[in-house]
Amino acid sequence: MPVTRRAFFRLLAGAGALVGLPSLWMSHMKTYDGPASDHFDGLSFFDPDGAPPKSLREVLRWQFNGKRQRAKWPDWAPSPHADTPPERVDGGKVRLSFVGHASWLIQTGGLNILVDPVWSTRVSPVAFAGPKRHNDPGIAFEKLPKVDVVLVSHGHYDHLDIATLSRLAKNFAPRVVTPLGNDVTMRSWDHTIKVEAFDWHDRVELGGGIAVHLVPTRHWTARGMFDRNKALWASFVLETPAGKIYVVCDSGYGDGRHFRRVADKHGPLRLAILPIGAYEPRWFMRDQHMNPEDAVKALRDCGAEAALGHHHGTFQLTDEAIDAPAKALVEALDAAKIPQERFVAMQPGQVVEI
Repeated sequence: MPVTRRAFFRLLAGAGALVGLPSLWMSHMKTYDGPASDHFDGLSFFDPDGAPPKSLREVLRWQFNGKRQRAKWPDWAPSPHADTPPERVDGGKVRLSFVGHASWLIQTGGLNILVDPVWSTRVSPVAFAGPKRHNDPGIAFEKLPKVDVVLVSHGHYDHLDIATLSRLAKNFAPRVVTPLGNDVTMRSWDHTIKVEAFDWHDRVELGGGIAVHLVPTRHWTARGMFDRNKALWASFVLETPAGKIYVVCDSGYGDGRHFRRVADKHGPLRLAILPIGAYEPRWFMRDQHMNPEDAVKALRDCGAEAALGHHHGTFQLTDEAIDAPAKALVEALDAAKIPQERFVAMQPGQVVEI
């Protein structure tokens, strides 16, 4: 199959957002420099219980093989919901507002916490191509309350959005907490971002009795062609007045050990936020992204009382239809004999309080 110029740039931007292909200018970026550990060999990070990212050859096989079946998404799929959050949430409550994809506003203990904030139109190393929004953020940027803390899980473009982080720095100057090495990426682009980097298993006090633990997750990261796994990736466990919230922004399932370890170390969990999208084709995505069936297994493994599904329906990163994750989640819950209300696929602008 011949590769057209348009398809080539789509590959560079779209696959770059997901699998870290291009951005040749990234090849000379500074990267993390620190002591070796059980998940850092002195040059690159790795998951001892995970799987390496796919090769360029496998990426090309996925993108350009003649048998690829990529569902067509509607150009625009607006959510029926939109949120205007309060300035603060005090007392023993937690208010969670779904912004879209993997972005959340979590309000509790007088703190306003954003997770993987993305307000940009595209998630891509270039502005003219790559995955584009199919719906507006569930909270208009202008309606955000003062943001105190931002959690950034890893460096892929659909999670670490420099334009949004810079906008937040200018408007609110929040504290940004991220795994090792992503601080280097942020400071390289905008020195005003108040970023702090931490390792797996670190516990970070956020104030107001709120703390976050960075926990291992089955994934990887990159921004360009030559920086694969030069920064770390993580999930988060938030300690809140209403209980612990397990926030998984991107993860494969594997044999489930990552989720069982969180249950053993951090349980009981009040709530889990689990990805349910960006999973087809399975031969390519299985190691790094869960499908709804995997996410239901992860819920059982981590033992959370309830779960919210995200990472679907906003950016088309993979081949499944826009509504496939939500439909497949219903089927997976039925098959596992888990009540539908225990695990809900969210839409941008929806709000949950606990």
